[in-house]
Amino acid sequence: MRRKSFTALGALAVLSMLLAACAPAAAPTAMPTTAAAESTSTQPAAAEATATQPSVEPTLDPYDPAAVTGDIYTAGSSTVGPLTEAVIEQFVADGFTGQVKNDIIGSGAGFERFCKTGETDIANASRPIKDSEVENCGKLSPARTPIGFLVGLDAIAVVVNKQNDFLTNVTLDQLGKIFTSAEKWSDVDPSWPAEPILRYTPGTDSGTFDFFVETVLQKPNQIANLDDAKKLALDAKNLNLSEDDNVLVQGVEGNKYAIGYFGFAYYKEQADRMKVISVDGITPSEQTAEDASYVLSRPLFIYSDAGIIKAKPQVGAFIRYYIENVNSLIEKVGYFPASQARLDEGLAALDAAMK
Repeated sequence: MRRKSFTALGALAVLSMLLAACAPAAAPTAMPTTAAAESTSTQPAAAEATATQPSVEPTLDPYDPAAVTGDIYTAGSSTVGPLTEAVIEQFVADGFTGQVKNDIIGSGAGFERFCKTGETDIANASRPIKDSEVENCGKLSPARTPIGFLVGLDAIAVVVNKQNDFLTNVTLDQLGKIFTSAEKWSDVDPSWPAEPILRYTPGTDSGTFDFFVETVLQKPNQIANLDDAKKLALDAKNLNLSEDDNVLVQGVEGNKYAIGYFGFAYYKEQADRMKVISVDGITPSEQTAEDASYVLSRPLFIYSDAGIIKAKPQVGAFIRYYIENVNSLIEKVGYFPASQARLDEGLAALDAAMK
């Protein structure tokens, strides 16, 4: 009985050994190595998926000052010149590495260099371009078609000596007499002194002179030709002309019976040396320039040409920079900002010129 039990137990043991031998071996559990863990954390699947894609170079902004170089030549108005100079300084500070030349020679002389000799890329002007100047641009080879960009507003300040105790306001009619036929102050108003009028005005190349003569003499007196109105002004006695506004300031400052005019910005710089008078009861200011209630307010322009802008990308970049940044600089220079709608018109004109 015992022998049979041992025999059965032995058989079971043998069977268990055979089954164990036939079972598949269990796979060992492997611990991750440090290197493998680091590789997983620094190489995400998304990065591996894009690693084989070609890199894309960033697109340069063609209007970025740092993306263009070369030379830019501007010339013209003594009124717009200081504003252009302020824009140039910031344009260079923001990365432009080329050369910018800005000659202050008067609007008329600026248009001559732009339209007659074709020397400049941009004309600064304190008046709209004349038809005769447009014709000259068309005669160049290659021909130029001027594009005007409004960059601000100005007002002409009429100034007298600080010791002048009889003049605070003039009518437009009186202003016309003061700068033409009247020889003494009493010729304009009998209550004023019987002293000679000493006149200090911008030169004939100045847009300020043209605008003043047109507004004060030509239009009110219905004179057909601007040159005829200029002759009236140039025939006045005791007349001193200069393209240098500081010469005009010194003249007014030096005599109690002197009178002159120039851009309001320059007056603001020299306000302690003279006093400004009102015209028809209105004094120059940002508000009276914007709403044109001050009769001697005027627009300020820069002019260029589509051919120049396409041939010299730096010129297009400078013009766009000028329009986009002028309102942050213009009040520091002393002028009044143009509306955003007018500036946007300029940007649209520039985009059209680039096509």
